[in-house]
Amino acid sequence: VAGLFLLNSCSSLKVYSDVDSSIDFTKYKSLEYYGWADESDKLLTQLDKDRIENAFGEEFKNRGFEIVESGGDMIVTLFIVVEQKTSTTATTTSMGGGYGGYYGGFYGYGPGYGWGGGHSTTQIQEYDYNVGTLVVDVFDKSAEKLIWEGIGTGTVDDNPQTRDKNIPKAVAKIMSNFPVQPMAE
Repeated sequence: VAGLFLLNSCSSLKVYSDVDSSIDFTKYKSLEYYGWADESDKLLTQLDKDRIENAFGEEFKNRGFEIVESGGDMIVTLFIVVEQKTSTTATTTSMGGGYGGYYGGFYGYGPGYGWGGGHSTTQIQEYDYNVGTLVVDVFDKSAEKLIWEGIGTGTVDDNPQTRDKNIPKAVAKIMSNFPVQPMAE
């Protein structure tokens, strides 16, 4: 599954977040990026890691945070999980059948009612798809505790041509519930 990311359409992206409501996020001015949690970055190509990191960087900058190499107020980490799933669909097609009319009876004459025969077939199709989950964790550096978490889950985009457009949209949707909103331009 290496290199297949991120979520192919913002409409299919499910976003969840959690926040420490006791925190005043306006006191934070800078952040350090600690990178990817163990093993999760091995699911991505360097190009996709860069796309995701740059998209989060832009989202934090748009909220007024400075990204520094060390000495930041907050620490940001990323984690990704890709899971293969299978979906099954069944389609039934019926032919013939129905209620008979007046013909029947004795030798084809006179009243005669009845049900006609018919048949149906059912086709079952299975297809595999990948579901990606991207998690961004934000920690208070001095208190060493988690203060916000954003999670996005959706089907994986396996088309490299659309990732440049879709990754920033998906990251923006994940960050939409961050306590500090983007500054007006």
